[in-house]
Amino acid sequence: MKKLYEQWPFNFGAIHKQNFKKAKVVIAPVPYDATSSFKSGMREGPYAIIGNSRYVDELLEDASGEKLTGLKTTDIFTLDEVVLSRNSTKEAIDGAEQAIFEEIVKHKKAPLMLGGEHSITLGAVKALRKKYKDLSVLQLDAHTDLMDEYESSRYSHACVMRRILEQKIPAVQIGIRNMNTEIKEYLKENPKQEKNIYFAPGLPDADEVARKLTKNVYLTFDLDALDPSIMPSVGTPEPGGLFWQETVDFIGKILKKVNVVGADVVELCPIPGFHTPDFLAAKLVYQIILGILNRK
Repeated sequence: MKKLYEQWPFNFGAIHKQNFKKAKVVIAPVPYDATSSFKSGMREGPYAIIGNSRYVDELLEDASGEKLTGLKTTDIFTLDEVVLSRNSTKEAIDGAEQAIFEEIVKHKKAPLMLGGEHSITLGAVKALRKKYKDLSVLQLDAHTDLMDEYESSRYSHACVMRRILEQKIPAVQIGIRNMNTEIKEYLKENPKQEKNIYFAPGLPDADEVARKLTKNVYLTFDLDALDPSIMPSVGTPEPGGLFWQETVDFIGKILKKVNVVGADVVELCPIPGFHTPDFLAAKLVYQIILGILNRK
């Protein structure tokens, strides 16, 4: 009997034969948005990215079922979703740290976390710091996320980079275009960090950025770094952002200069019936994976 149907796995790229043992990059969907403030819905981000990745042409398996464009099907593996605690934001972040370390880092794989809100980045960074003592963070974002506390939480998405810097982990922040009085005062007291901030529009020289980072780097990409004309589906949109080609070119350059040992793409807040931004996010994840693999 002729088979009249297909079955597509629900993983990044709809890869039919995932192989955790051979994988170099492991994708962790983390649907968490407990501290979202402007609007909620980032918990749907990982599903939207994975769902749209199944239609990215570069991720369609070839006739042999073994190769995609630029990588092998065995290079990436998608975990089941990581469900974090609702007891407290601190406990959720600790859970993210535990999951990224136990499920990915200790197996000598590079994690790529799909958010969810930006607060979860702290967990992934702390997990990788256990392995890489010289870890630094490259952040692309419309906001510095340097508030000490927001809405009575020190673990809000608006505080994530403040908590990371407190771990003595250096960070370069790119695409910034919104700061309040508290953050401006903080930067006056921390002039070294102020010099590590690059404002949109436009992107800095990749060589200059690389010199400010350590050998091993965690890349965190808040999608509101992009201009809302191409990425309206975010928790806190800001005008005057980055555009697709300049961003992809910059990521390609910087990933050739530093060793990106982990990454995330966060803050996608899908708009029902409007799939273009979700597809863009999926293609961005693909570009980041290519950069990580080409460096290795």
